Amino acid sequence: MGSFYFYTIFSLIHVVNELIGEGAESCTAKLLLFLLQGPVTSMNASRVAEFTFLGLSRSRPIQLLLAVLVILCYAAMLLGNILIILTVYIDPRLLKLPMYFFLANLSLIDTALGSVVIPKVATDLITCGRTISFAGCVSQIFFLHFLGGSEMLLLTLMAYDRYVAICYPLTYTTTMNRPRCIKLLCFCWAGGLLHSGSQVFLVLRLPFCGPNEVDNFFCDVPQVVKLGCVDIRVTEILMVANSGLLSLVCFIILLISYAIILITLQGHFQESGGKGLYTCSSHLIVVSLIFVPCLFVYLVPLFSTSVDKLASIFYTIITPLLNPIIYSLRNRDMREAISQIQKKYIFPIESLSIYQEMQQLGHGCQT
Repeated sequence: MGSFYFYTIFSLIHVVNELIGEGAESCTAKLLLFLLQGPVTSMNASRVAEFTFLGLSRSRPIQLLLAVLVILCYAAMLLGNILIILTVYIDPRLLKLPMYFFLANLSLIDTALGSVVIPKVATDLITCGRTISFAGCVSQIFFLHFLGGSEMLLLTLMAYDRYVAICYPLTYTTTMNRPRCIKLLCFCWAGGLLHSGSQVFLVLRLPFCGPNEVDNFFCDVPQVVKLGCVDIRVTEILMVANSGLLSLVCFIILLISYAIILITLQGHFQESGGKGLYTCSSHLIVVSLIFVPCLFVYLVPLFSTSVDKLASIFYTIITPLLNPIIYSLRNRDMREAISQIQKKYIFPIESLSIYQEMQQLGHGCQT
Protein backbone atom coordinates (compact mmCIF):
# COMPACT_ATOMS: atom_id res chain seq x y z
CA MET A 1 0.00 0.00 0.00
CA GLY A 2 2.82 2.39 0.86
CA SER A 3 4.69 1.57 -2.37
CA PHE A 4 1.52 2.21 -4.36
CA TYR A 5 1.06 5.53 -2.59
CA PHE A 6 4.57 6.75 -3.42
CA TYR A 7 4.34 5.34 -6.94
CA THR A 8 1.20 7.44 -7.43
CA ILE A 9 3.01 10.53 -6.11
CA PHE A 10 5.97 10.01 -8.44
CA SER A 11 3.63 9.41 -11.38
CA LEU A 12 1.87 12.69 -10.66
CA ILE A 13 5.21 14.45 -10.45
CA HIS A 14 6.28 13.02 -13.78
CA VAL A 15 3.07 14.12 -15.49
CA VAL A 16 3.22 17.61 -13.99
CA ASN A 17 6.82 18.06 -15.01
CA GLU A 18 6.11 16.90 -18.52
CA LEU A 19 3.59 19.73 -18.69
CA ILE A 20 5.82 22.43 -17.19
CA GLY A 21 8.98 21.39 -18.98
CA GLU A 22 11.12 20.11 -16.09
CA GLY A 23 12.69 16.71 -15.94
CA ALA A 24 11.06 14.11 -13.72
CA GLU A 25 14.41 13.41 -12.09
CA SER A 26 14.91 17.00 -10.93
CA CYS A 27 11.41 17.22 -9.47
CA THR A 28 11.81 13.83 -7.78
CA ALA A 29 14.99 15.14 -6.19
CA LYS A 30 13.04 18.19 -5.00
CA LEU A 31 10.40 15.93 -3.52
CA LEU A 32 12.95 13.84 -1.65
CA LEU A 33 14.67 16.96 -0.34
CA PHE A 34 11.29 18.31 0.71
CA LEU A 35 10.48 15.13 2.64
CA LEU A 36 13.93 14.85 4.22
CA GLN A 37 14.31 18.48 5.29
CA GLY A 38 13.62 19.30 8.89
CA PRO A 39 10.00 20.37 9.28
CA VAL A 40 9.16 23.83 10.53
CA THR A 41 7.16 22.55 13.45
CA SER A 42 7.81 25.40 15.84
CA MET A 43 5.26 28.18 15.79
CA ASN A 44 8.07 30.60 16.64
CA ALA A 45 9.62 29.88 13.24
CA SER A 46 6.59 31.46 11.60
CA ARG A 47 6.32 35.23 11.75
CA VAL A 48 2.55 35.06 11.24
CA ALA A 49 0.81 34.75 14.61
CA GLU A 50 -2.74 34.81 13.23
CA PHE A 51 -4.67 34.60 9.99
CA THR A 52 -7.43 36.88 8.71
CA PHE A 53 -10.49 35.48 6.93
CA LEU A 54 -11.63 37.26 3.78
CA GLY A 55 -14.60 35.01 3.09
CA LEU A 56 -16.95 36.79 5.50
CA SER A 57 -19.09 39.75 4.47
CA ARG A 58 -18.22 43.19 5.84
CA SER A 59 -21.80 44.48 5.67
CA ARG A 60 -23.27 44.49 9.20
CA PRO A 61 -26.89 43.69 8.17
CA ILE A 62 -25.68 40.80 6.01
CA GLN A 63 -23.46 39.57 8.85
CA LEU A 64 -26.40 39.49 11.26
CA LEU A 65 -28.60 37.74 8.69
CA LEU A 66 -25.93 35.15 7.99
CA ALA A 67 -25.37 34.68 11.74
CA VAL A 68 -29.05 33.85 12.24
CA LEU A 69 -29.05 31.44 9.30
CA VAL A 70 -25.84 29.74 10.45
CA ILE A 71 -27.12 29.35 14.03
CA LEU A 72 -30.43 27.90 12.78
CA CYS A 73 -28.58 25.47 10.51
CA TYR A 74 -26.30 24.45 13.36
CA ALA A 75 -29.23 23.87 15.74
CA ALA A 76 -31.08 21.83 13.11
CA MET A 77 -27.92 19.85 12.39
CA LEU A 78 -27.38 19.06 16.07
CA LEU A 79 -31.00 18.07 16.66
CA GLY A 80 -31.21 15.90 13.56
CA ASN A 81 -27.97 14.01 14.07
CA ILE A 82 -28.49 13.57 17.81
CA LEU A 83 -32.00 12.26 17.08
CA ILE A 84 -30.56 9.61 14.75
CA ILE A 85 -27.90 8.61 17.29
CA LEU A 86 -30.44 8.28 20.12
CA THR A 87 -32.94 6.46 17.90
CA VAL A 88 -30.40 3.86 16.83
CA TYR A 89 -29.03 3.25 20.31
CA ILE A 90 -32.45 3.19 22.00
CA ASP A 91 -34.01 0.79 19.49
CA PRO A 92 -32.25 -2.58 19.96
CA ARG A 93 -33.56 -3.81 16.61
CA LEU A 94 -31.77 -1.06 14.71
CA LEU A 95 -28.61 -1.28 16.80
CA LYS A 96 -28.14 -4.93 15.81
CA LEU A 97 -28.13 -4.05 12.10
CA PRO A 98 -24.73 -2.97 10.71
CA MET A 99 -26.24 -0.32 8.41
CA TYR A 100 -27.79 1.60 11.32
CA PHE A 101 -24.74 1.07 13.50
CA PHE A 102 -22.69 2.78 10.78
CA LEU A 103 -25.40 5.41 10.33
CA ALA A 104 -25.20 6.37 14.01
CA ASN A 105 -21.44 6.78 13.67
CA LEU A 106 -21.95 8.86 10.54
CA SER A 107 -24.25 11.17 12.49
CA LEU A 108 -21.63 11.39 15.24
CA ILE A 109 -19.00 12.43 12.68
CA ASP A 110 -21.36 14.96 11.10
CA THR A 111 -22.06 16.50 14.52
CA ALA A 112 -18.36 16.86 15.26
CA LEU A 113 -17.53 18.01 11.71
CA GLY A 114 -20.11 20.78 11.81
CA SER A 115 -18.85 21.85 15.23
CA VAL A 116 -15.33 22.39 13.88
CA VAL A 117 -16.31 25.29 11.61
CA ILE A 118 -19.86 26.54 12.30
CA PRO A 119 -19.47 27.89 15.88
CA LYS A 120 -16.39 29.90 14.86
CA VAL A 121 -18.18 31.30 11.81
CA ALA A 122 -21.23 32.27 13.87
CA THR A 123 -19.05 33.93 16.51
CA ASP A 124 -17.14 35.91 13.88
CA LEU A 125 -20.37 37.07 12.26
CA ILE A 126 -21.83 38.25 15.57
CA THR A 127 -18.69 39.89 16.97
CA CYS A 128 -17.35 41.17 13.60
CA GLY A 129 -14.27 39.03 14.19
CA ARG A 130 -12.16 38.00 11.22
CA THR A 131 -9.01 36.47 12.73
CA ILE A 132 -7.85 33.09 14.02
CA SER A 133 -4.60 32.22 15.76
CA PHE A 134 -1.97 30.04 14.10
CA ALA A 135 -2.66 27.22 16.56
CA GLY A 136 -6.42 27.57 16.02
CA CYS A 137 -5.94 27.43 12.26
CA VAL A 138 -3.85 24.26 12.47
CA SER A 139 -6.43 22.74 14.84
CA GLN A 140 -9.20 23.46 12.35
CA ILE A 141 -7.22 21.78 9.58
CA PHE A 142 -6.49 18.74 11.74
CA PHE A 143 -10.05 18.09 12.92
CA LEU A 144 -11.58 19.00 9.57
CA HIS A 145 -9.49 16.43 7.71
CA PHE A 146 -9.59 13.88 10.52
CA LEU A 147 -13.39 13.86 10.57
CA GLY A 148 -13.75 14.39 6.82
CA GLY A 149 -11.36 11.57 5.96
CA SER A 150 -13.06 9.26 8.46
CA GLU A 151 -16.45 10.13 6.94
CA MET A 152 -15.28 9.33 3.42
CA LEU A 153 -13.96 5.95 4.51
CA LEU A 154 -17.13 5.31 6.51
CA LEU A 155 -19.32 6.06 3.49
CA THR A 156 -17.21 3.61 1.49
CA LEU A 157 -17.71 1.05 4.26
CA MET A 158 -21.46 1.65 4.19
CA ALA A 159 -21.46 1.05 0.43
CA TYR A 160 -19.61 -2.23 1.01
CA ASP A 161 -22.17 -3.17 3.66
CA ARG A 162 -25.04 -2.60 1.19
CA TYR A 163 -23.13 -4.52 -1.48
CA VAL A 164 -22.76 -7.56 0.76
CA ALA A 165 -26.34 -7.32 2.03
CA ILE A 166 -27.89 -7.21 -1.46
CA CYS A 167 -25.48 -9.33 -3.50
CA TYR A 168 -24.67 -11.97 -0.84
CA PRO A 169 -27.69 -12.03 1.51
CA LEU A 170 -27.11 -15.60 2.73
CA THR A 171 -23.65 -14.84 4.14
CA TYR A 172 -24.37 -11.25 5.19
CA THR A 173 -24.85 -11.92 8.91
CA THR A 174 -21.59 -13.85 9.17
CA THR A 175 -19.61 -11.47 6.98
CA MET A 176 -20.78 -8.29 8.72
CA ASN A 177 -20.84 -9.51 12.32
CA ARG A 178 -20.46 -6.99 15.12
CA PRO A 179 -16.75 -7.59 15.93
CA ARG A 180 -15.85 -7.19 12.27
CA CYS A 181 -17.98 -4.04 12.00
CA ILE A 182 -16.15 -2.53 14.97
CA LYS A 183 -12.78 -3.38 13.43
CA LEU A 184 -13.79 -1.83 10.10
CA LEU A 185 -15.06 1.26 11.90
CA CYS A 186 -11.77 1.59 13.78
CA PHE A 187 -9.99 1.33 10.44
CA CYS A 188 -12.04 4.30 9.18
CA TRP A 189 -11.10 6.41 12.19
CA ALA A 190 -7.43 5.38 11.91
CA GLY A 191 -7.42 6.21 8.20
CA GLY A 192 -8.87 9.64 8.92
CA LEU A 193 -6.20 10.23 11.58
CA LEU A 194 -3.41 9.23 9.18
CA HIS A 195 -4.81 11.45 6.45
CA SER A 196 -5.19 14.42 8.80
CA GLY A 197 -1.73 13.99 10.26
CA SER A 198 -0.15 14.09 6.81
CA GLN A 199 -2.07 17.26 5.92
CA VAL A 200 -0.97 19.03 9.11
CA PHE A 201 2.58 17.86 8.43
CA LEU A 202 2.50 19.59 5.04
CA VAL A 203 1.29 22.84 6.61
CA LEU A 204 3.75 22.86 9.52
CA ARG A 205 6.69 22.43 7.16
CA LEU A 206 5.98 25.80 5.56
CA PRO A 207 7.27 29.12 6.97
CA PHE A 208 4.63 31.86 7.05
CA CYS A 209 6.05 35.36 6.94
CA GLY A 210 3.11 37.20 5.35
CA PRO A 211 0.61 37.88 3.92
CA ASN A 212 -1.79 36.28 6.38
CA GLU A 213 -5.15 36.64 4.59
CA VAL A 214 -7.09 33.41 3.98
CA ASP A 215 -9.66 33.79 1.21
CA ASN A 216 -12.28 31.65 2.94
CA PHE A 217 -14.33 31.59 6.13
CA PHE A 218 -12.23 28.86 7.80
CA CYS A 219 -8.74 27.38 7.54
CA ASP A 220 -8.13 24.66 4.98
CA VAL A 221 -4.99 23.34 3.34
CA PRO A 222 -5.46 24.73 -0.23
CA GLN A 223 -5.83 28.29 1.00
CA VAL A 224 -3.25 28.16 3.82
CA VAL A 225 -0.38 26.64 1.81
CA LYS A 226 -0.64 29.50 -0.69
CA LEU A 227 0.54 31.82 2.09
CA GLY A 228 3.86 30.02 2.52
CA CYS A 229 7.04 31.99 1.90
CA VAL A 230 8.65 29.23 -0.17
CA ASP A 231 7.95 27.41 -3.41
CA ILE A 232 4.76 25.43 -2.74
CA ARG A 233 4.55 23.41 -5.97
CA VAL A 234 5.70 20.19 -4.33
CA THR A 235 3.35 20.80 -1.39
CA GLU A 236 0.41 21.26 -3.76
CA ILE A 237 1.29 18.02 -5.57
CA LEU A 238 1.40 16.16 -2.27
CA MET A 239 -1.89 17.76 -1.25
CA VAL A 240 -3.52 16.56 -4.48
CA ALA A 241 -1.99 13.11 -4.02
CA ASN A 242 -3.37 12.95 -0.47
CA SER A 243 -6.76 14.64 -0.27
CA GLY A 244 -7.56 14.57 -3.99
CA LEU A 245 -6.76 10.90 -4.52
CA LEU A 246 -8.50 9.90 -1.27
CA SER A 247 -11.68 11.60 -2.47
CA LEU A 248 -11.37 10.24 -6.01
CA VAL A 249 -10.57 6.63 -5.05
CA CYS A 250 -13.38 6.46 -2.47
CA PHE A 251 -15.81 8.05 -4.93
CA ILE A 252 -14.92 5.56 -7.68
CA ILE A 253 -15.28 2.62 -5.29
CA LEU A 254 -18.67 3.94 -4.19
CA LEU A 255 -19.89 4.36 -7.76
CA ILE A 256 -18.74 0.85 -8.69
CA SER A 257 -20.39 -0.65 -5.60
CA TYR A 258 -23.73 1.05 -6.22
CA ALA A 259 -23.58 0.23 -9.94
CA ILE A 260 -23.22 -3.46 -9.06
CA ILE A 261 -26.08 -3.13 -6.56
CA LEU A 262 -28.36 -1.49 -9.13
CA ILE A 263 -27.55 -4.20 -11.67
CA THR A 264 -28.33 -6.85 -9.08
CA LEU A 265 -31.64 -5.19 -8.22
CA GLN A 266 -32.63 -4.80 -11.86
CA GLY A 267 -35.83 -6.67 -12.48
CA HIS A 268 -36.39 -7.39 -8.78
CA PHE A 269 -38.45 -4.40 -7.67
CA GLN A 270 -40.59 -6.32 -5.25
CA GLU A 271 -40.59 -5.42 -1.56
CA SER A 272 -36.99 -6.39 -0.85
CA GLY A 273 -35.59 -5.00 -4.08
CA GLY A 274 -37.50 -1.74 -3.79
CA LYS A 275 -36.36 -1.30 -0.19
CA GLY A 276 -32.73 -1.87 -1.17
CA LEU A 277 -33.02 0.56 -4.08
CA TYR A 278 -34.61 3.15 -1.78
CA THR A 279 -31.76 2.80 0.73
CA CYS A 280 -29.09 3.02 -1.96
CA SER A 281 -30.65 6.16 -3.42
CA SER A 282 -30.32 7.85 -0.01
CA HIS A 283 -26.68 6.82 0.16
CA LEU A 284 -26.01 8.12 -3.35
CA ILE A 285 -27.48 11.53 -2.50
CA VAL A 286 -25.26 11.83 0.57
CA VAL A 287 -22.21 10.62 -1.35
CA SER A 288 -22.76 13.18 -4.11
CA LEU A 289 -23.17 16.03 -1.60
CA ILE A 290 -19.88 15.13 0.09
CA PHE A 291 -17.55 13.94 -2.65
CA VAL A 292 -18.35 16.24 -5.56
CA PRO A 293 -17.45 19.47 -3.66
CA CYS A 294 -14.32 17.83 -2.24
CA LEU A 295 -13.18 16.82 -5.72
CA PHE A 296 -13.50 20.44 -6.84
CA VAL A 297 -11.49 21.75 -3.87
CA TYR A 298 -8.73 19.13 -3.48
CA LEU A 299 -8.32 17.24 -6.74
CA VAL A 300 -8.23 20.32 -8.99
CA PRO A 301 -6.98 23.21 -6.82
CA LEU A 302 -7.00 25.54 -9.83
CA PHE A 303 -10.64 26.63 -9.58
CA SER A 304 -11.51 30.17 -8.57
CA THR A 305 -11.83 30.99 -4.89
CA SER A 306 -15.57 31.62 -5.29
CA VAL A 307 -16.03 27.99 -6.38
CA ASP A 308 -13.89 26.85 -3.44
CA LYS A 309 -16.01 28.81 -0.98
CA LEU A 310 -19.25 27.49 -2.44
CA ALA A 311 -17.95 23.92 -2.28
CA SER A 312 -16.71 24.51 1.28
CA ILE A 313 -20.20 25.57 2.37
CA PHE A 314 -21.55 22.26 1.11
CA TYR A 315 -19.24 19.89 2.98
CA THR A 316 -18.98 21.92 6.20
CA ILE A 317 -22.56 23.16 6.69
CA ILE A 318 -25.04 21.80 4.14
CA THR A 319 -24.06 18.13 4.17
CA PRO A 320 -24.06 17.66 8.00
CA LEU A 321 -27.47 19.35 7.99
CA LEU A 322 -29.01 17.30 5.16
CA ASN A 323 -27.67 13.88 6.16
CA PRO A 324 -30.18 13.28 9.00
CA ILE A 325 -33.02 14.67 6.86
CA ILE A 326 -32.20 12.39 3.95
CA TYR A 327 -31.74 9.28 6.06
CA SER A 328 -34.77 9.84 8.29
CA LEU A 329 -37.27 10.95 5.63
CA ARG A 330 -36.23 8.41 2.99
CA ASN A 331 -35.87 5.44 5.35
CA ARG A 332 -38.99 3.69 6.53
CA ASP A 333 -37.29 1.85 9.39
CA MET A 334 -35.94 5.10 10.80
CA ARG A 335 -39.32 6.81 10.53
CA GLU A 336 -41.03 3.92 12.32
CA ALA A 337 -38.37 3.81 15.03
CA ILE A 338 -38.63 7.57 15.62
CA SER A 339 -42.42 7.26 15.80
CA GLN A 340 -42.21 4.43 18.35
CA ILE A 341 -39.75 6.38 20.47
CA GLN A 342 -42.08 9.37 20.44
CA LYS A 343 -44.98 7.21 21.58
CA LYS A 344 -42.89 5.48 24.22
CA TYR A 345 -40.91 8.35 25.71
CA ILE A 346 -42.83 11.55 24.85
CA PHE A 347 -46.54 10.84 24.57
CA PRO A 348 -46.74 8.71 27.76
CA ILE A 349 -45.51 11.71 29.76
CA GLU A 350 -48.18 13.91 28.23
CA SER A 351 -50.82 11.23 28.80
CA LEU A 352 -49.71 10.83 32.42
CA SER A 353 -49.94 14.57 33.06
CA ILE A 354 -53.42 14.70 31.48
CA TYR A 355 -54.48 11.70 33.57
CA GLN A 356 -53.24 13.37 36.75
CA GLU A 357 -55.10 16.58 35.92
CA MET A 358 -58.29 14.60 35.32
CA GLN A 359 -57.83 12.86 38.65
CA GLN A 360 -57.42 16.20 40.42
CA LEU A 361 -60.56 17.53 38.73
CA GLY A 362 -62.42 14.39 39.78
CA HIS A 363 -61.36 14.80 43.40
CA GLY A 364 -62.40 18.44 43.26
CA CYS A 365 -65.87 17.52 42.01
CA GLN A 366 -66.27 14.93 44.77
CA THR A 367 -65.42 17.44 47.44
